[in-house]
Order: sequence, then structure tokens, then C-alpha cells
Amino acid sequence: MTIEILTVLPELLTSPFEHSMMKRAQEKGLLTIKLHTLRKWAINKHGQVDDYQYGGGAGMVMMCEPLANAIDELQAEGKFDEIIFMTPDGKKLEQKDANTLSLKNRILIICGHYKGIDQRIRDLYVTKEISIGDYVLSGGELAAAVLVDAIGRIIPGVLNDETSALTDSFQDNLLAPPVFSRPVDFRGLQVPPILLSGDPKKIEAWRQEQALERTKQRRPDILDQE
Repeated sequence: MTIEILTVLPELLTSPFEHSMMKRAQEKGLLTIKLHTLRKWAINKHGQVDDYQYGGGAGMVMMCEPLANAIDELQAEGKFDEIIFMTPDGKKLEQKDANTLSLKNRILIICGHYKGIDQRIRDLYVTKEISIGDYVLSGGELAAAVLVDAIGRIIPGVLNDETSALTDSFQDNLLAPPVFSRPVDFRGLQVPPILLSGDPKKIEAWRQEQALERTKQRRPDILDQE
């Protein structure tokens, strides 16, 4: 799978992809991440990619020409399965979205900056608009990093234990159950005896029960989606 990111600040995205699972995914050849600097397609020698917005108002807008020229050139190498714009007014990212996107071959993520991107780029090119939450960041780079991580970690072969991703929160419309490790007794708090029983069926039933109870208490809205 290849994920390409179009940004005015590629420096913000180098570290997240050079460590942990994203690094492992790339080393295994399961995921390719390409960063494209939008200023390569700037309209002048000063590297301009933004301008004042029509109608007045505070904030600059990322212009049509640099974005369109960048996308056209990148698509000349092969069509993108999805062109995603990270924006607060997009669809809120859910696990099922990451699952679906992980099955794609080639994705382009556009990172907005300043006041946003010209609406005409959204109309002409963007196939999905995604938000990571009801808040505003300085730009789309951190949101893009979140999306790439959510997608990349569930690509088959990235995790050492393939079943790990399947038991994450939200995979089955439930939050994950509580987990425990050594020691058995920590400051008077004990590991639930069922987890020490060695009975896989009873342990799985307990985990399912705990997951359901935790979801009821913390995120009942997830159960309402079923």
C-alpha cells in the first residue's frame, strides 16, 4: 500500500513515520509513505501557495493552481483510489473507515493549512473529507499522521500478532476490556482470578462481558449505532 501526503510542512511528518509500527511497516515493504512538498508547485519563485480570500475576512487560503498541478502530476503516475482532505468539517474518523482504507492500494492525503483550501479543489478532486475530532488544529499534518497510523497498523503483517488489531476498541462496536500483566498482586490490587484460570472459553466470555459493560458505562452511543 502507498500513502502519499501533500503538505506545506513535511517536516512535521517525518518523525511519526520513522518509529514504532509505521517504521516496521515500511521496513517490511508493506507500506510506502511519500511526502510531497506543495511549494514544489508554487505559483512563483517565492514559493507562494496561498492568497487572500475573496469576500474579505481573516486568514489566507491555499490556492487552486498549486494543489491542482500537484495532484495532476502525481496522478499521471497512476490514479489514486482515494484523495482525502483532512478538515474539521469532514466525517469524523472511525475504526471502520480505517479498516476500509487499509484495503486500498494508493491514497493521497491533502493537509490543509491557513484558512483551508479553495473549495474548487474539494469539488474537483477530493473523494473523502475526514476529521479526527471536533476541534481545530494549526494544519492537517498531525491529523494526517493519525490517519496513516490508524490505517497502517491494521495492514496484514504489520503487527507481530495478527489478532491484536482485531481485539482493539471499536473493531466490534465495543471498547476493549481491561488488561493486566505481572505481578498478580500490585499494591493490594489483584488480577481477576478468571485470567489465571487457563480456561480460554471462560476468559473470552469474561472479556466480552467486560467490554460490553465498559462500553455501556463510557460510550453508550457506540451501542446505539448497531
